[in-house]
Amino acid sequence: MTRTLALLTGLLLGPLVGLNADDNVSATRVSPNSKPTINSPEASTSTTGEATPLNFVIIMVDDMGYEGVSCFGNPYFRTPEIDRLAEEGMRLTDFHSSGTVCSPTRAGLLTGRYQQRAGIEAVIHPRADHPEHRKGLQKSETTFAEVLKKAGYATGIVGKWHQGYPQNSQDYHPQNHGFDEFIGYHSGNIDFVSHVGDHYRHDWWHGRQETSEDGYTTHLVNRYADAFIRRQAMADAPFCLYVAHEAIHNPVQVPGDPVRRTVEKWDRWKWQEHSAEERIAKFKGMTMPLDEGVGQIRKTLVELGIDRNTFVLFFSDNGPAADWPDSDDYRGRKGSIYEGGHKVPAIVWWPGRIEAGTQSNEPLISIDVMPTLLDLAEVTCEVKLDGVSFRDVVLRGKSLPKRALYWASLSNGGGRSEAIRQDEWKLVVLHPKAAPGTFENARTELYNLAEDPGETTSIAERHPARVASMLKQLRSWYADTQVTATEQPGGWLSKQ
Repeated sequence: MTRTLALLTGLLLGPLVGLNADDNVSATRVSPNSKPTINSPEASTSTTGEATPLNFVIIMVDDMGYEGVSCFGNPYFRTPEIDRLAEEGMRLTDFHSSGTVCSPTRAGLLTGRYQQRAGIEAVIHPRADHPEHRKGLQKSETTFAEVLKKAGYATGIVGKWHQGYPQNSQDYHPQNHGFDEFIGYHSGNIDFVSHVGDHYRHDWWHGRQETSEDGYTTHLVNRYADAFIRRQAMADAPFCLYVAHEAIHNPVQVPGDPVRRTVEKWDRWKWQEHSAEERIAKFKGMTMPLDEGVGQIRKTLVELGIDRNTFVLFFSDNGPAADWPDSDDYRGRKGSIYEGGHKVPAIVWWPGRIEAGTQSNEPLISIDVMPTLLDLAEVTCEVKLDGVSFRDVVLRGKSLPKRALYWASLSNGGGRSEAIRQDEWKLVVLHPKAAPGTFENARTELYNLAEDPGETTSIAERHPARVASMLKQLRSWYADTQVTATEQPGGWLSKQ
């Protein structure tokens, strides 16, 4: 009776605004009878003895550096709910985003392939005359949501999309990429109060309908994520929920702060004009609502009795922005191919299956998420993925086969930089004073991360053969991604 009341309470919280992918404006919620049940060896067993398919909750936060939460070393304040997730799960201490900024990492996460193959190498820029503005996730790409949906999963995204502006093409809409339901925004960031995006347009949507709604963005994301889980717990189908938080990306606003961006102007909070104490206060003020939301998801899963049948992954899309103090020892920030730009906190949680309070030092990258989800769901994908499943890493403590990891960053100004990691060795390639979008003026640096995790001293001159070999492999990888890269409008070197 208790669980029944809890589930009914979830329904009474209000629908996530039914968002049928085939509707142009609004729709009703997905029918629980329209999805078949999947039986997986990894699934738990219900009281009736039947295998219960595994649910997924993917929580990606924005611009949080490695020490953004206290269980990864935050020296400024504690994040008790995220810490509890780690205490009951596993910390992934060598986890990396595939990109160094928002849009590329998201493209890689969604497709399980290096984002260069999707033609999304840089931030999809808000300014209409920018070379990267018209790009977006094309319908030819295959996402984890599409594959899981075909296998019977109910799919939803709450929060940030940033895979193309809908005024440029409706093909970019998340409901054209496997998500049954969408509440959130398309741009790179929105004012946390007015919900005006970085392109100076109101940008808060329920499905395909632009919706005016009061509320601090993080609170809205928390509320709708919780509502989705409660509703889907009543259904016969398993679910996959992608929670893409805006926090702790700018605009710098804590609950109670005034509007900073309107359709006419942006009164940006400039960190250079504030003391370290003020910056930490804002950092904490934006992080704690996020922490509370993570805690609410965990509590709801436990309350509904589906915690032991739900796999939760928490991580950040890239390193920290300059708005916040940088406390870790890693070189670089958001946008950098040094470790500080892509080494991020990550936690996996699955009570009863993942040993509580453990950690893995296995090198992992965000393009590994899609193959891991599909592996756990016992679902196959026809597309060849670059990522690999880390199921056995988190469930059985095994190591992955040796492989190289790659990064290729393209800045808002057209500057390029690349990196390749092989075991403890990392080659960094910079292009100082190169023409925008080009690979001119290549300058190499080599680091041994086991001895120099902060990448403080290049030892390239001492290992010329290794530099040459790794550089050749890096260039070969990038060339391979371009052979069949999805065609995109615009680009730094394009005449479109």
